[in-house]
Amino acid sequence: MSAQVTNVPTPDWLDQEEVNIYADAVRAFVEKECTPHIERWEKEGVVDRALWNKAGEAGLLVPSAPEAYGGAGGDWRHDHVFHMALAEAGCDSWGASLHNSIVAPYVWHYGSEEQKARLLPKLVSGDYVGAIAMTEPGAGSDLQGVKTTAVREGNGYRINGSKTFITNGGTANFIIVVAKTDASQGAKGISLFGIETDGLEGFRRGRVLDKVGLKGQDTAELFFDDMVVPADALIGEEEGRGFYQLMDQLPQERLQIALYGVGMMKAALKETIAYVKERKAFGKSIMDFQNTQFKLAELKTKTTIAEVFCLDCSKRLYEGHLDAATASMAKYWVSDTQCEVIDECVQLHGGYGYMNEYPVARMWRDARVQRIYGGTNEIMKVLISRTL
Repeated sequence: MSAQVTNVPTPDWLDQEEVNIYADAVRAFVEKECTPHIERWEKEGVVDRALWNKAGEAGLLVPSAPEAYGGAGGDWRHDHVFHMALAEAGCDSWGASLHNSIVAPYVWHYGSEEQKARLLPKLVSGDYVGAIAMTEPGAGSDLQGVKTTAVREGNGYRINGSKTFITNGGTANFIIVVAKTDASQGAKGISLFGIETDGLEGFRRGRVLDKVGLKGQDTAELFFDDMVVPADALIGEEEGRGFYQLMDQLPQERLQIALYGVGMMKAALKETIAYVKERKAFGKSIMDFQNTQFKLAELKTKTTIAEVFCLDCSKRLYEGHLDAATASMAKYWVSDTQCEVIDECVQLHGGYGYMNEYPVARMWRDARVQRIYGGTNEIMKVLISRTL
């Protein structure tokens, strides 16, 4: 795999035949099944439901799931190239990155054998679309502040509460729900539940939210009104492990956000270089102006640094030792830099950069939330500062 625009060489640990074959398959799928429909999805506010099953049939969903449960038995390298392929293609609407690298891993890392056997094949096939319901109207980055409760009752749990800003929330039929099983225990009172929502009484979807960007992503509100789930919906062997499970997986989520930022920067830079070479002003190409050359030199440098750093973080995660502080550095710095780079790309496009028909305008809108979700960048700095 050769990096475009930045000319960063692909490291040996990533440049492996099986990974390259998978990356090529993802790019071909995105070009055929996603790129032609992006504008329509933006207008409709959701990707086609059939896309999930098509991706499952193509072997693209949850590549890291163990083979024993229907997966390909891959690893983080496959997730890495998946995120980069979607980001570089501008496929921001499809929430498959969250499905693959955030939702499904909770099942195989912490689920029972029965849960793995029942749930993972459906996530791999696309019969289940995954979401994770952490954020509430009154609790965002502070996960200990969640108000949703899960009370043990007979052979199950009665769940009450609400969630908001849930990626894939309008479509998802398998949702990891963060709830309090013991409100008196703080972080030790949080548990995770794997909720299969098809036909589930007490489960209700609210609005698909009208966002500034990510217009094709069905981010929604969710409501649980005396929703009764079986006892085996609990993720893990005992209550109260949810906060620790979340903390274990958040470095991977935050690196995913950073990788998406790198891919989008590369895409924006590629679009901008092509534009300034073609666009004329005062009788010559915009690219011929020294200001343009200097600006692009700065943007290429920042994008290259971001890519090199994220490759190092991905190597650490692949080898099993990416720490939370380093993942937080990647998430905060790359998403901040992403917004700076894409804003400059809009400027170099002039008035056309503000037109939605140009990809760079959509990237500009979509990039802003990267500094907010997965934990705000201010929270990332708090986590980093604790290591000083």
